[in-house]
Amino acid sequence: MNHLISPSVLSCDFANIQRDVEMINNSSADWFHVDIMDGVFVPNISFGFPVIKAIKKHATKPLDVHLMIANPDQYIEEFAKSGADILTVHFEVCPHLHRTIQAIKAAGMQAGIALNPHTNVSVLEDVIEELDLVLIMSVNPGFGGQSFIDNACKKVAQVKLLIEKSGSPAKIEVDGGVNLETGARLIQSGADVLVAGSFVFNSDNPTTTIAALKAL
Repeated sequence: MNHLISPSVLSCDFANIQRDVEMINNSSADWFHVDIMDGVFVPNISFGFPVIKAIKKHATKPLDVHLMIANPDQYIEEFAKSGADILTVHFEVCPHLHRTIQAIKAAGMQAGIALNPHTNVSVLEDVIEELDLVLIMSVNPGFGGQSFIDNACKKVAQVKLLIEKSGSPAKIEVDGGVNLETGARLIQSGADVLVAGSFVFNSDNPTTTIAALKAL
């Protein structure tokens, strides 16, 4: 039971966001997963800095912020000021990956890289030692409630080997279609952090569902 649970607030009730933040505070969850979408890199728009600041005001656990945006570099400082503890950017939009990772760390945050389902894990070989987090997308990013892509388990195992070979401190996080069945398979493959949105917030008792994921 060493893995972490990071409920995705994208699936919470936005009219009662403080209530849902406090539910996560009082649950066995470890992080808050905050998805930022710009309508450019992904075909959806989520929320911006004011909402992150509002979550941070009430959150007692780290903010795990996942940027699904086309130009992450220009906003790194602003995300740090808004309260992000971990900032994850997509490999697919970062032409100068080392520079982006260094900028995230210089701003006082942990640095993560996310990979879309079609992106091979080999692209991480030259940066893995500098990363705190690798986020494997097990759905195509943009919307909650999608079906799990089975190849994610294989990718988790591949990243695990890369981490062990390099001595990297990076944790492996998986986002998309996570439930008790897929979560168990991902942990078996080597995942350290499970992100769950609709599975948690659409359940009858989100706190119990988080505890069940934590107990896998």
